[in-house]
Amino acid sequence: MTVYTFDGTMDGLLTAVFDAFALHNEPEQLMKTGDTLPLFCEQTYHVTTDEEKAQRVWAGLEKRLTREAMKLISVSWLSELPELPTPLFQYICKVFRQGDVSKNFADPDVLAVTNIARRVLHEQLRMKQFIRFQKAKDGTYLAVVSPDHDVLPIITDHFCDRFNDQSWLIYDAHRHYGFYYHDRKVIRITFEDEASVPFSLANGKLNEEVLSSDDQLLQNLWRTYFKAICIKERMNPRKQLSDMPRRYWKYMTEKQ
Repeated sequence: MTVYTFDGTMDGLLTAVFDAFALHNEPEQLMKTGDTLPLFCEQTYHVTTDEEKAQRVWAGLEKRLTREAMKLISVSWLSELPELPTPLFQYICKVFRQGDVSKNFADPDVLAVTNIARRVLHEQLRMKQFIRFQKAKDGTYLAVVSPDHDVLPIITDHFCDRFNDQSWLIYDAHRHYGFYYHDRKVIRITFEDEASVPFSLANGKLNEEVLSSDDQLLQNLWRTYFKAICIKERMNPRKQLSDMPRRYWKYMTEKQ
């Protein structure tokens, strides 16, 4: 068995594709550097990420695949799942050998990548539904999230369109970065010292000294409304958990 190792980046994976064709040696597995190698690994090759090689592979994919298929490849990468690199690598190699295989769901690699991309898109939809903003005294709206997949890059357009006249920050507490929107511009931000930020990473709440008094009133009204519309005789906890998984609750106003 031949195994390629890479640095865990998308450019690294694309470089691996380039090297596999250049060396005429396609591996059975693509793994991140440091991962435990398979028991029957006979040969390893470490991929050195090369941006130029990656760009050439990506340009080649754009010539062979539809825009929808290209989007699915990009979206699947946001899953951050450890089982993705090998099927995605094989998928891309097959595109260069066979052409557009994106609809060949009988192929296990195509099916795996497509299903992973769908999971990310589903998470994207849930983020749009379950994000709860709080208003700070300076007028900035804050939402803290911790999604299973790295979906912030693909949900910002939605909020830029919906709240284009407001300043807001959506922060991923799990990945320690966020997107700040102000004056019709989006900036990716990180905090050097998260302990000093004016909000809790545990539940997303703004500190009282920076929380707008109007927003505190609105939060109380929203909790009251949420309880008032609940009909005890029709409660279905299992259905609620299916529609609104528990992992989202800690950042949702109505569940606090």
